[in-house]
Amino acid sequence: MYQIMSVEEAVGLIRDGDCICVNSFVGIENPVALHEGIYERFKKTHSPSHLTMVSSAGFGVWDENRNAEGYIREGAVDKLICGHFGAMLSTKKIILEDRFEAYNLPLGCISHAIRAQAGGLPGALSKVGLDIFVDPRREGPGINNISKDTSLISIVEVEGEEFLYYKLPKITIALIKGTAADHRGNISFDDMYMSGDALSIAQATRANGGKVIVQVDKLVSTPSRPRNAIIPGCLVDAIVVCEPEVRHEAYEALTGSFEITYKEWNEWIEKVDAIAQTQRKTPVVSNIIGKRAARELKEDDIVNIGIGIPETISRYARKNGMLDRITLTVESGGIGGFPASGAVFGAMIGAASVYDMSNQFDLYDNGGLDICFMGALEVDRFGNVNSHRGPGAYAGIGGFANITARTPTVVFCLTFNTRGLEVTRSKGAVTIEHEGSIPKFVPEVRSVSFSASRALANHQRVLYVTERCVFSLTSEGLKLIEVYPGIDVERDILSQLPFPVICEPKQTEL
Repeated sequence: MYQIMSVEEAVGLIRDGDCICVNSFVGIENPVALHEGIYERFKKTHSPSHLTMVSSAGFGVWDENRNAEGYIREGAVDKLICGHFGAMLSTKKIILEDRFEAYNLPLGCISHAIRAQAGGLPGALSKVGLDIFVDPRREGPGINNISKDTSLISIVEVEGEEFLYYKLPKITIALIKGTAADHRGNISFDDMYMSGDALSIAQATRANGGKVIVQVDKLVSTPSRPRNAIIPGCLVDAIVVCEPEVRHEAYEALTGSFEITYKEWNEWIEKVDAIAQTQRKTPVVSNIIGKRAARELKEDDIVNIGIGIPETISRYARKNGMLDRITLTVESGGIGGFPASGAVFGAMIGAASVYDMSNQFDLYDNGGLDICFMGALEVDRFGNVNSHRGPGAYAGIGGFANITARTPTVVFCLTFNTRGLEVTRSKGAVTIEHEGSIPKFVPEVRSVSFSASRALANHQRVLYVTERCVFSLTSEGLKLIEVYPGIDVERDILSQLPFPVICEPKQTEL
């Protein structure tokens, strides 16, 4: 039977050595009060300590002094297993200092492994991750020098097919943020951006004899409608009521609490950007890339658009009339709206449906998307892509590996080089005014996020769209297939590449 508790009482249920699973998505829907309660307890008592933390998509709030950052930095955590670390500002830095073990697994594979544990299974099979960095025959999932746990991923064969087997430590504490608890302890998520892995985390924790702790905004006397009670009260141990932070109307729009039609999307995007102080002064190179990439969209496509340069694709999809003829999706579970970005990445404007995150990755892993548009840090001579690891920096793979593993058409959107690249466009012609000092096309990528050989075996169509040309993936490597007006093939492309490519370009109008 659940109990209403204070923050202090609830975090008192956590023992040294527990494995805590957090339901959140990058920077949204974190149970902030519970995390900060853990930190206050740890500062006073040095407990709980030796914790293992698991989260499909990470659990930061873009502030190195809030949420879990304090107790991780002070040494309460021995092991961290996440799909993405982008919003965990201090944590992603000290990971590289070997302060504790840290592992990066594909976001969807963690989500599925949590669901497997909820069903009494030790782990989950997946083809996602084969031939990329997490594959034990390559680097494995460990991020730093002390991360040597070989139990998280293993190679298995089932009926003659090769899979990766993802296995998480047994979850003993669930930390979840919900909207409301009714008098039966049922937890609803009505005013949330998503429900994520909440139900699976609660089921897995209870199956392991652990404690489910839920932070909610309020208690309600009226029982939740059965389909709205994401977590039934019988699975909940502690409910902590915390006054929610005041949300601007623009953020309220992302909860789905009122309908936003396609015609209103742009208005609400502008409102969200204004409150987030997001500057959408898109560089010329991003506009060139976005305009060309958007031509790959077809009516009725189911689509995922990554962050960064790929976000410009939606602008040109609107201009060419395709945006309301396709279905956009986001990893957190949203379908049929417009993905938000920045601090509220994972939320959606005008979503038609928001379901559990593991179900979204069922769609992605099984090739349910028609096309995806992803960014890239590096591309090598084979067509392999690194999207997750820069020099001295680590954000994590997130949902990238799941999204690109089986999608029939994969479009990578990247500049030819960076740091100092200057490009102008006039009357449809592109001029490279100054080359950047850091190349993005390299002989060998630093770490493999996307395997070209695996894509070829899966018969995927892969394009690499830049600000000056387009390459396609072939069994013989990259093939130059399009060059933009104003670009000189030898001077602006071939001389800038550290490896040969098949050269059969046609000129493409912008």
